[in-house]
Amino acid sequence: MARRSVWLSKETRQLLDRLAPEFGSRNAALREALHQLAADQDRKEAVDAFFAAWEAAEGPLSTEEVSALAERCGL
Repeated sequence: MARRSVWLSKETRQLLDRLAPEFGSRNAALREALHQLAADQDRKEAVDAFFAAWEAAEGPLSTEEVSALAERCGL
């Protein structure tokens, strides 16, 4: 396994220390954070692709459609 060094601010170290017990260690918390960040990015890219395909087929979303989608998604 590769090792990397990363500088963390005091506030970030405090967050990491707070999360470490939940995940078993600081390293495990960092790994989980990276996995979650990648999953979030994958979801964002999928949503962007969905809306691009929708707009290509149906045209731009109206303000009302955007509002209805935001409400449905809890945004």
